[in-house]
Amino acid sequence: MNKISIKSPAKLNLYLKIISKLPNNYHEIDSRFQLIDIYDDLSFLNTKSSKISVKCSDTSIKEKDNIVYKTAIEMQELNNGGGIDICIKKVIPSGAGLGGGSSDAASTIIMLNKLWNMSLSLEQMLDIGRRIGADVPFFINGKNAHVSGAGDIIQQIDSDISNYIVIDPLIFNSTKSMFAKYSITDSHGNNVSSYQQNSFWSIFLDANKQVKKFYTENIKKYEICLSGSGSAMFIKYNCDTEKEKILKIIPTNWRFFEAKPLQYSPLLEFV
Repeated sequence: MNKISIKSPAKLNLYLKIISKLPNNYHEIDSRFQLIDIYDDLSFLNTKSSKISVKCSDTSIKEKDNIVYKTAIEMQELNNGGGIDICIKKVIPSGAGLGGGSSDAASTIIMLNKLWNMSLSLEQMLDIGRRIGADVPFFINGKNAHVSGAGDIIQQIDSDISNYIVIDPLIFNSTKSMFAKYSITDSHGNNVSSYQQNSFWSIFLDANKQVKKFYTENIKKYEICLSGSGSAMFIKYNCDTEKEKILKIIPTNWRFFEAKPLQYSPLLEFV
């Protein structure tokens, strides 16, 4: 097998709570991760050279800054060589809390294990994933999960059954920056987040006036949720009538996706 094309799914955080800051500068979290049918398309072509080539439709992401490139280099070092051409068609918004980069990294670990005949076990791939990023092991597992610890404690759970409108306000949000801004408690020892669904809501709204206006005007009518550290938001719906009402409130300069829940990731076929 010399070439494989696959779909890397996005995820939603149905809720996300930050529990504490850990000594290693990671944070202890409590979250529910739900796979959804928004995908990046990746293709992997084995080559006879030792070169790693990553081409991405999002030209703002430089090759050597791409998490896929960094993951491929890590795999190449473990394999003592090997060349690969990787093409990425980005659909999942970057910096949106939908896990696009982590999902693509997970795909790279799984596909290179297959194409290079590395025979790594699931646990070995998970270990590599943990070195790449906190959410990567979830995508390697490929199942909906309750996620805790530093993102490394993953317990499989059933899929949500809702449909979603995923709202992209076209804001790139750095997860690292959001965690750096987040404070677990104020000077009196009180939890600073008054938003039950996501601990990042307060910081995110304070930094983005148009989003705060949208949230304030609509939160009494709809349960607006934040995924990850933002910037993507989502609203659940059960019928077309509800969906049409939601679509009417989205600002015309934003993007949106209609998404359905996935029970499993397409990547499981290759694990």
